[in-house]
Amino acid sequence: MVVAADGSVEESAVYRAVVNNRAKLTYRSVAAWLDNKDQMPEKIANVRGLEEQLRMQDQVARAMRMVRYQHGALDLETIEPEAVLSDGHVVELRLEKKNRAQDLIEDFMIAANGVSAQFLQRRGWPVLRRVVRSPERWDRIRQVAQRFGEALPDVPDSKALSEFLARHRQTDPLRFPDLSLTIVKLMGAGEYVVQLPGEPAAGHFGLAVSDYSHSTAPNRRFPDLITQRLLKTALAGDKPQYSPQELMELASHCTDQEDAARKVERQVRKSAAAQLLSSHIGETYDALVTGASEKGTWFVC
Repeated sequence: MVVAADGSVEESAVYRAVVNNRAKLTYRSVAAWLDNKDQMPEKIANVRGLEEQLRMQDQVARAMRMVRYQHGALDLETIEPEAVLSDGHVVELRLEKKNRAQDLIEDFMIAANGVSAQFLQRRGWPVLRRVVRSPERWDRIRQVAQRFGEALPDVPDSKALSEFLARHRQTDPLRFPDLSLTIVKLMGAGEYVVQLPGEPAAGHFGLAVSDYSHSTAPNRRFPDLITQRLLKTALAGDKPQYSPQELMELASHCTDQEDAARKVERQVRKSAAAQLLSSHIGETYDALVTGASEKGTWFVC
């Protein structure tokens, strides 16, 4: 990808290549270095030119992120604690906030996923896209904004929603994860769909992009593997190995399986929290109540 100074992708190309990994780095240490909170990791210092490469990538990624925010990308923050185990027991729930190095990778992945979708679309091929449609429950999202004394437009508007969220991240950072979770639930889950040649793209409401596939993680996600297969076949000049009907069936299957996996992840997190607190029954803590219904009460300690 050729990225302009303002963060827009001016041109792109897709081709087969061999990648040489020069250093094995970690998000946490790279982020601390980029934020000037720690020294440069030794593995970066040992590879000539790597420091300059990473700083340039950080600058480009931030520019691309600003373009998406200007178009209405949503900056959400949800709490997903990671269980820390010792001898088979949960001893801690660690909350890791997304850092600058993770943002860097995420921004390039979003851009690369867009390029993959555009490449196949230009070839006149069906594309397996990842979409988050305009929220059907937009009226409920407007009601949430009204509780905060704000008004959102009558029709779904990602830019207006993004600005609303940005204001409340600043004014009430403690409760912002709860607000984020509420908006995520009302927006609805993403899904995989097939865009046939000549059809308009459904787009991704949360990322504020119109062209988006999943293509960058074929080692852990089957939709990415499908897109990689399509890309390789297109580059070889062959015909698509999937018919539109097969792709539609795969899209539906992948959506169902992802929903099932998400439910398992939620259950595991709840079980880990229950195990951690099982030895603290009867103890008293200060907490902030963030919600209540017939099903129970939600709070943050």
